[in-house]
Amino acid sequence: MLKGFRDFVLRGNVMDLAVAVIIGAAFTAIITALTANIINPLLGAVIGKPNFDYLVGHLHGGEIKYGTFLTAIINFALIAAVVYFFLVLPTQYLLKKFNPPAAEPPAMKACPQCLGDIPVAATRCKFCTQPV
Repeated sequence: MLKGFRDFVLRGNVMDLAVAVIIGAAFTAIITALTANIINPLLGAVIGKPNFDYLVGHLHGGEIKYGTFLTAIINFALIAAVVYFFLVLPTQYLLKKFNPPAAEPPAMKACPQCLGDIPVAATRCKFCTQPV
């Protein structure tokens, strides 16, 4: 039973997931600091207030805090933009740079007898009918 658990934990995808969760938690602190300390004050300078929490609707004595919802949507959009432009795009660029796409195998080959182009899977040349 313990051997099976050990094999499960030591599989590559479980370890990759554990590292991703730890890095994600650390990255969340960075993104939260960026949003709270840089982007929201910039929005506050443009709009007048750093968030929309002040927007409240009243309905039959109850409060509908749609401003908090708008703030959460904007924070999500900002976090998604930061992740895309600062993580995804550079990673894709580096992967393309260091791992160029593999060349496709040739679809044609030359006949050794007549040097005509024939398909790779052919067993006889279509020009000279020699076995290939």
